Amino acid sequence: MDDLYGAAGDSDEVGEVSGRELRLSVVVPARDEAASLGACLGSLLGQSEPGFALGEQWELIVVDDDSSDGTRGIADAAAAGRAGVMAMPAPALDLSERGGFTGKSNACWAGAQQARGAWLLFTDADTVHEAGDLSRAVHEAEKYGVALLSYSPRQIVTGFWQRAVMPLVFSELASVYPPKQVGDPASRVAAANGQFILVEREAYFAVGGHRVLGRAIVEDVALARNIKRAKLGIRLRYAPEALSARMYRTLGEMIEGWTKNLALLFPRPVLLALWRVLDVLLYFGLPALALSLPLLVAWQRAAILVIWLRTLWRFYGRVARSHFPAADVAVSIVGVPLFCWLLVRSYLHHRIRKSVEWKGRSYRTGS
Repeated sequence: MDDLYGAAGDSDEVGEVSGRELRLSVVVPARDEAASLGACLGSLLGQSEPGFALGEQWELIVVDDDSSDGTRGIADAAAAGRAGVMAMPAPALDLSERGGFTGKSNACWAGAQQARGAWLLFTDADTVHEAGDLSRAVHEAEKYGVALLSYSPRQIVTGFWQRAVMPLVFSELASVYPPKQVGDPASRVAAANGQFILVEREAYFAVGGHRVLGRAIVEDVALARNIKRAKLGIRLRYAPEALSARMYRTLGEMIEGWTKNLALLFPRPVLLALWRVLDVLLYFGLPALALSLPLLVAWQRAAILVIWLRTLWRFYGRVARSHFPAADVAVSIVGVPLFCWLLVRSYLHHRIRKSVEWKGRSYRTGS
Protein backbone atom coordinates (compact mmCIF):
# COMPACT_ATOMS: atom_id res chain seq x y z
CA MET A 1 0.00 0.00 0.00
CA ASP A 2 2.94 2.33 -0.51
CA ASP A 3 0.94 4.45 -2.96
CA LEU A 4 -1.39 5.41 -0.11
CA TYR A 5 1.36 7.18 1.74
CA GLY A 6 1.82 10.13 -0.57
CA ALA A 7 -0.09 13.39 -0.23
CA ALA A 8 -1.26 14.88 -3.49
CA GLY A 9 1.84 16.42 -5.02
CA ASP A 10 3.88 15.96 -1.83
CA SER A 11 6.76 13.81 -0.62
CA ASP A 12 6.83 10.08 -1.31
CA GLU A 13 7.90 9.42 2.26
CA VAL A 14 4.85 10.60 4.20
CA GLY A 15 3.81 8.14 6.86
CA GLU A 16 7.43 7.74 7.94
CA VAL A 17 8.14 9.11 11.39
CA SER A 18 10.60 11.98 11.26
CA GLY A 19 12.67 12.26 14.39
CA ARG A 20 11.78 10.62 17.68
CA GLU A 21 8.36 8.99 17.80
CA LEU A 22 5.92 10.39 20.34
CA ARG A 23 3.03 8.68 22.05
CA LEU A 24 0.37 10.99 20.58
CA SER A 25 -0.10 13.62 17.89
CA VAL A 26 -3.17 15.87 18.09
CA VAL A 27 -4.30 17.29 14.75
CA VAL A 28 -6.78 20.19 14.73
CA PRO A 29 -8.14 21.13 11.29
CA ALA A 30 -9.60 24.64 11.34
CA ARG A 31 -11.41 26.76 8.77
CA ASP A 32 -12.78 30.14 9.88
CA GLU A 33 -12.81 29.07 13.52
CA ALA A 34 -11.58 32.27 15.15
CA ALA A 35 -14.56 32.27 17.53
CA SER A 36 -13.77 28.77 18.83
CA LEU A 37 -10.12 27.96 18.24
CA GLY A 38 -8.67 29.90 21.18
CA ALA A 39 -10.72 27.98 23.75
CA CYS A 40 -9.96 24.68 22.01
CA LEU A 41 -6.21 25.24 21.94
CA GLY A 42 -6.22 26.54 25.51
CA SER A 43 -7.86 23.34 26.69
CA LEU A 44 -5.36 21.23 24.75
CA LEU A 45 -2.29 23.15 25.85
CA GLY A 46 -3.39 22.67 29.46
CA GLN A 47 -3.22 18.89 29.09
CA SER A 48 0.41 18.42 30.10
CA GLU A 49 0.74 16.30 33.23
CA PRO A 50 3.44 14.13 34.82
CA GLY A 51 4.45 11.48 32.32
CA PHE A 52 2.56 13.16 29.49
CA ALA A 53 4.38 16.40 28.78
CA LEU A 54 3.79 18.44 25.64
CA GLY A 55 6.80 18.21 23.35
CA GLU A 56 8.08 15.08 25.08
CA GLN A 57 5.23 12.57 24.93
CA TRP A 58 2.78 14.35 22.64
CA GLU A 59 2.51 17.16 20.11
CA LEU A 60 -0.14 19.52 18.76
CA ILE A 61 -0.55 20.32 15.05
CA VAL A 62 -3.01 23.01 13.97
CA VAL A 63 -3.84 23.02 10.24
CA ASP A 64 -5.35 26.21 8.87
CA ASP A 65 -7.76 25.34 6.06
CA ASP A 66 -7.51 28.60 4.06
CA SER A 67 -9.34 30.66 6.68
CA SER A 68 -10.50 34.18 5.95
CA ASP A 69 -10.80 35.28 9.59
CA GLY A 70 -8.26 35.30 12.42
CA THR A 71 -7.86 31.53 12.64
CA ARG A 72 -4.29 31.43 11.32
CA GLY A 73 -3.18 34.19 13.69
CA ILE A 74 -4.56 32.30 16.69
CA ALA A 75 -2.79 29.14 15.57
CA ASP A 76 0.50 30.95 15.00
CA ALA A 77 0.28 32.63 18.40
CA ALA A 78 -0.24 29.24 20.09
CA ALA A 79 2.78 27.78 18.32
CA ALA A 80 5.14 30.72 18.78
CA GLY A 81 8.08 29.75 20.97
CA ARG A 82 6.34 26.65 22.29
CA ALA A 83 7.96 23.24 21.84
CA GLY A 84 5.68 20.53 20.53
CA VAL A 85 3.20 22.87 18.80
CA MET A 86 3.06 23.42 15.05
CA ALA A 87 0.83 25.72 13.02
CA MET A 88 0.69 25.03 9.29
CA PRO A 89 -1.46 25.82 6.26
CA ALA A 90 -3.35 23.07 4.46
CA PRO A 91 -2.29 22.42 0.86
CA ALA A 92 -4.29 24.19 -1.83
CA LEU A 93 -7.64 22.46 -2.29
CA ASP A 94 -8.85 21.27 -5.69
CA LEU A 95 -12.52 22.30 -5.76
CA SER A 96 -13.19 21.08 -9.29
CA GLU A 97 -15.79 18.37 -9.81
CA ARG A 98 -13.01 15.78 -10.03
CA GLY A 99 -11.04 17.22 -7.11
CA GLY A 100 -9.56 14.74 -4.69
CA PHE A 101 -10.46 16.08 -1.23
CA THR A 102 -13.00 17.87 0.87
CA GLY A 103 -11.47 20.65 2.93
CA LYS A 104 -11.47 18.80 6.25
CA SER A 105 -9.99 15.59 4.83
CA ASN A 106 -7.34 17.64 3.06
CA ALA A 107 -6.39 19.39 6.30
CA CYS A 108 -6.43 16.18 8.36
CA TRP A 109 -4.27 14.36 5.82
CA ALA A 110 -1.80 17.25 5.74
CA GLY A 111 -1.53 17.19 9.54
CA ALA A 112 -1.09 13.42 9.57
CA GLN A 113 1.94 13.76 7.28
CA GLN A 114 3.71 15.82 9.91
CA ALA A 115 2.62 13.76 12.91
CA ARG A 116 5.13 11.69 14.87
CA GLY A 117 2.79 10.04 17.34
CA ALA A 118 2.04 6.34 17.70
CA TRP A 119 -1.56 7.51 18.11
CA LEU A 120 -3.23 10.25 16.06
CA LEU A 121 -6.08 12.30 17.48
CA PHE A 122 -8.20 14.30 15.04
CA THR A 123 -10.31 16.78 16.97
CA ASP A 124 -12.38 19.73 15.78
CA ALA A 125 -11.64 23.36 16.53
CA ASP A 126 -15.04 23.79 18.21
CA THR A 127 -14.21 21.33 21.00
CA VAL A 128 -13.09 22.05 24.56
CA HIS A 129 -11.16 19.28 26.32
CA GLU A 130 -11.27 18.48 30.00
CA ALA A 131 -8.00 18.13 31.90
CA GLY A 132 -6.30 14.80 31.33
CA ASP A 133 -8.63 13.57 28.60
CA LEU A 134 -5.83 12.98 26.06
CA SER A 135 -3.82 10.59 28.20
CA ARG A 136 -6.97 8.88 29.45
CA ALA A 137 -8.18 8.36 25.88
CA VAL A 138 -4.90 6.72 24.83
CA HIS A 139 -5.06 4.51 27.91
CA GLU A 140 -8.68 3.57 27.12
CA ALA A 141 -7.88 2.66 23.51
CA GLU A 142 -4.96 0.51 24.63
CA LYS A 143 -6.99 -1.09 27.42
CA TYR A 144 -9.73 -2.21 25.03
CA GLY A 145 -7.30 -3.14 22.27
CA VAL A 146 -8.99 -1.04 19.59
CA ALA A 147 -7.45 0.72 16.60
CA LEU A 148 -9.96 3.58 16.73
CA LEU A 149 -11.60 5.25 19.72
CA SER A 150 -14.18 7.96 19.14
CA TYR A 151 -15.94 10.13 21.72
CA SER A 152 -19.28 11.82 21.26
CA PRO A 153 -18.88 15.08 23.22
CA ARG A 154 -21.38 16.90 25.36
CA GLN A 155 -23.05 19.20 22.87
CA ILE A 156 -23.37 22.90 23.68
CA VAL A 157 -26.39 24.49 22.03
CA THR A 158 -27.80 28.00 22.02
CA GLY A 159 -31.16 29.37 20.95
CA PHE A 160 -34.55 27.67 20.94
CA TRP A 161 -34.25 25.90 17.59
CA GLN A 162 -30.91 24.33 18.38
CA ARG A 163 -32.29 23.09 21.68
CA ALA A 164 -35.32 21.63 19.93
CA VAL A 165 -33.64 20.07 16.89
CA MET A 166 -30.22 18.85 18.06
CA PRO A 167 -31.65 16.23 20.48
CA LEU A 168 -33.70 14.81 17.60
CA VAL A 169 -30.64 14.44 15.38
CA PHE A 170 -28.49 12.82 18.06
CA SER A 171 -31.25 10.46 19.17
CA GLU A 172 -31.63 9.21 15.60
CA LEU A 173 -27.86 8.81 15.33
CA ALA A 174 -27.94 6.67 18.47
CA SER A 175 -30.60 4.50 16.81
CA VAL A 176 -28.80 4.07 13.49
CA TYR A 177 -25.31 3.70 14.97
CA PRO A 178 -25.70 1.96 18.35
CA PRO A 179 -22.32 1.98 20.11
CA LYS A 180 -22.63 -1.73 20.97
CA GLN A 181 -23.04 -2.63 17.29
CA VAL A 182 -20.25 -0.25 16.29
CA GLY A 183 -17.93 -2.07 18.66
CA ASP A 184 -19.11 -5.55 17.65
CA PRO A 185 -16.72 -7.13 15.11
CA ALA A 186 -19.59 -9.29 13.83
CA SER A 187 -21.71 -6.24 12.98
CA ARG A 188 -21.31 -4.24 9.79
CA VAL A 189 -22.29 -1.02 11.57
CA ALA A 190 -19.38 1.40 11.77
CA ALA A 191 -19.29 5.01 12.91
CA ALA A 192 -17.15 7.66 14.52
CA ASN A 193 -17.69 11.23 15.65
CA GLY A 194 -15.28 13.54 13.81
CA GLN A 195 -15.09 15.85 16.82
CA PHE A 196 -12.84 13.28 18.51
CA ILE A 197 -11.24 10.39 16.62
CA LEU A 198 -8.21 8.70 18.18
CA VAL A 199 -6.68 6.20 15.77
CA GLU A 200 -3.57 4.06 15.93
CA ARG A 201 -0.97 5.39 13.51
CA GLU A 202 -0.22 2.07 11.82
CA ALA A 203 -3.92 1.32 11.34
CA TYR A 204 -4.59 4.81 9.98
CA PHE A 205 -1.95 4.62 7.28
CA ALA A 206 -2.67 0.96 6.54
CA VAL A 207 -6.23 1.84 5.46
CA GLY A 208 -5.10 4.95 3.58
CA GLY A 209 -6.11 7.53 6.17
CA HIS A 210 -7.99 10.59 4.98
CA ARG A 211 -6.36 10.40 1.60
CA VAL A 212 -8.53 7.53 0.36
CA LEU A 213 -11.65 9.19 1.76
CA GLY A 214 -11.32 11.77 -0.99
CA ARG A 215 -14.55 13.66 -1.42
CA ALA A 216 -16.50 11.82 1.28
CA ILE A 217 -18.68 14.46 2.94
CA VAL A 218 -19.11 12.48 6.17
CA GLU A 219 -15.45 11.60 6.49
CA ASP A 220 -15.61 10.36 10.09
CA VAL A 221 -18.05 7.54 9.31
CA ALA A 222 -16.10 6.70 6.14
CA LEU A 223 -12.85 6.36 8.12
CA ALA A 224 -14.55 4.14 10.69
CA ARG A 225 -15.90 1.90 7.93
CA ASN A 226 -12.42 1.50 6.46
CA ILE A 227 -11.03 0.58 9.87
CA LYS A 228 -13.76 -1.99 10.45
CA ARG A 229 -13.41 -3.49 6.97
CA ALA A 230 -9.76 -4.08 7.84
CA LYS A 231 -10.95 -6.20 10.80
CA LEU A 232 -9.63 -3.68 13.31
CA GLY A 233 -11.41 -2.78 16.54
CA ILE A 234 -13.56 0.32 17.07
CA ARG A 235 -14.92 1.81 20.28
CA LEU A 236 -17.50 4.64 20.23
CA ARG A 237 -19.12 6.14 23.30
CA TYR A 238 -20.71 9.26 24.75
CA ALA A 239 -18.02 11.03 26.78
CA PRO A 240 -19.25 14.23 28.45
CA GLU A 241 -16.49 13.89 31.05
CA ALA A 242 -13.84 14.18 28.32
CA LEU A 243 -14.91 17.11 26.15
CA SER A 244 -17.69 19.36 24.93
CA ALA A 245 -18.39 20.79 21.49
CA ARG A 246 -20.32 23.70 20.07
CA MET A 247 -21.12 22.62 16.53
CA TYR A 248 -23.13 25.66 15.44
CA ARG A 249 -23.36 29.24 16.62
CA THR A 250 -26.35 30.30 14.52
CA LEU A 251 -29.52 28.78 13.10
CA GLY A 252 -28.13 29.32 9.60
CA GLU A 253 -25.00 27.31 10.41
CA MET A 254 -27.13 24.48 11.78
CA ILE A 255 -29.30 24.41 8.66
CA GLU A 256 -26.26 24.39 6.36
CA GLY A 257 -24.44 21.77 8.44
CA TRP A 258 -27.29 19.26 8.69
CA THR A 259 -28.26 19.81 5.06
CA LYS A 260 -24.74 18.66 4.25
CA ASN A 261 -24.87 15.56 6.45
CA LEU A 262 -28.34 14.17 7.20
CA ALA A 263 -29.03 12.38 3.91
CA LEU A 264 -25.68 10.61 4.25
CA LEU A 265 -26.04 9.71 7.91
CA PHE A 266 -29.52 8.18 7.60
CA PRO A 267 -30.22 5.55 4.94
CA ARG A 268 -33.85 6.61 4.23
CA PRO A 269 -34.15 10.28 5.21
CA VAL A 270 -37.53 10.94 3.56
CA LEU A 271 -39.11 7.88 5.20
CA LEU A 272 -37.63 8.97 8.53
CA ALA A 273 -39.20 12.41 8.04
CA LEU A 274 -42.61 10.80 7.43
CA TRP A 275 -42.34 8.75 10.62
CA ARG A 276 -41.50 11.84 12.64
CA VAL A 277 -44.45 13.70 11.10
CA LEU A 278 -46.64 10.88 12.37
CA ASP A 279 -45.24 11.51 15.86
CA VAL A 280 -46.39 15.13 15.69
CA LEU A 281 -49.84 14.19 14.35
CA LEU A 282 -50.39 11.71 17.15
CA TYR A 283 -48.89 13.98 19.83
CA PHE A 284 -51.18 16.91 19.07
CA GLY A 285 -53.95 15.21 17.13
CA LEU A 286 -55.11 12.69 19.73
CA PRO A 287 -55.90 15.31 22.43
CA ALA A 288 -57.62 17.42 19.78
CA LEU A 289 -59.68 14.41 18.73
CA ALA A 290 -60.74 13.70 22.30
CA LEU A 291 -61.76 17.32 22.89
CA SER A 292 -63.61 17.72 19.58
CA LEU A 293 -65.80 14.66 20.04
CA PRO A 294 -67.81 15.29 23.23
CA LEU A 295 -70.05 12.28 22.63
CA LEU A 296 -67.24 9.76 23.13
CA VAL A 297 -67.96 7.22 25.83
CA ALA A 298 -65.55 6.62 28.67
CA TRP A 299 -63.79 3.59 27.18
CA GLN A 300 -63.20 5.47 23.92
CA ARG A 301 -61.61 8.38 25.76
CA ALA A 302 -59.53 5.91 27.75
CA ALA A 303 -58.34 4.25 24.54
CA ILE A 304 -57.30 7.60 23.08
CA LEU A 305 -55.48 8.45 26.31
CA VAL A 306 -53.61 5.13 26.25
CA ILE A 307 -52.53 5.66 22.63
CA TRP A 308 -51.45 9.21 23.43
CA LEU A 309 -49.44 8.12 26.48
CA ARG A 310 -47.79 5.38 24.42
CA THR A 311 -46.88 8.00 21.80
CA LEU A 312 -45.27 10.18 24.48
CA TRP A 313 -43.41 7.25 26.00
CA ARG A 314 -42.06 6.10 22.64
CA PHE A 315 -41.12 9.58 21.44
CA TYR A 316 -39.43 10.85 24.59
CA GLY A 317 -37.82 7.49 25.32
CA ARG A 318 -36.12 7.68 21.95
CA VAL A 319 -35.10 11.35 22.23
CA ALA A 320 -33.68 10.76 25.72
CA ARG A 321 -30.96 8.65 24.09
CA SER A 322 -29.51 11.91 22.75
CA HIS A 323 -28.06 12.64 26.24
CA PHE A 324 -29.33 16.22 26.03
CA PRO A 325 -30.73 18.00 29.11
CA ALA A 326 -34.32 17.14 30.08
CA ALA A 327 -35.58 20.60 29.16
CA ASP A 328 -34.20 20.27 25.61
CA VAL A 329 -35.68 16.79 25.28
CA ALA A 330 -39.06 18.14 26.46
CA VAL A 331 -39.26 20.85 23.78
CA SER A 332 -37.92 18.62 21.01
CA ILE A 333 -41.43 17.76 19.82
CA VAL A 334 -41.71 21.36 18.60
CA GLY A 335 -38.52 20.90 16.59
CA VAL A 336 -39.84 17.89 14.64
CA PRO A 337 -41.19 19.93 11.67
CA LEU A 338 -37.82 21.69 11.24
CA PHE A 339 -35.98 18.38 11.60
CA CYS A 340 -38.21 16.81 8.93
CA TRP A 341 -37.62 19.77 6.64
CA LEU A 342 -33.87 19.39 7.10
CA LEU A 343 -34.08 15.68 6.24
CA VAL A 344 -35.97 16.40 3.02
CA ARG A 345 -33.78 19.39 2.20
CA SER A 346 -30.63 17.30 2.63
CA TYR A 347 -32.10 14.55 0.43
CA LEU A 348 -32.92 17.06 -2.32
CA HIS A 349 -29.47 18.63 -2.21
CA HIS A 350 -27.76 15.26 -2.48
CA ARG A 351 -30.09 13.55 -4.95
CA ILE A 352 -31.45 16.41 -7.08
CA ARG A 353 -29.02 19.33 -6.87
CA LYS A 354 -26.10 16.96 -6.25
CA SER A 355 -24.20 19.59 -4.32
CA VAL A 356 -23.94 20.91 -0.77
CA GLU A 357 -22.47 24.07 0.72
CA TRP A 358 -20.22 24.34 3.75
CA LYS A 359 -18.13 27.26 4.96
CA GLY A 360 -18.09 29.05 1.65
CA ARG A 361 -17.32 25.96 -0.44
CA SER A 362 -19.53 23.96 -2.75
CA TYR A 363 -19.04 20.19 -2.95
CA ARG A 364 -20.43 17.90 -5.62
CA THR A 365 -21.99 14.90 -3.91
CA GLY A 366 -22.31 12.42 -6.77
CA SER A 367 -25.16 10.66 -4.94
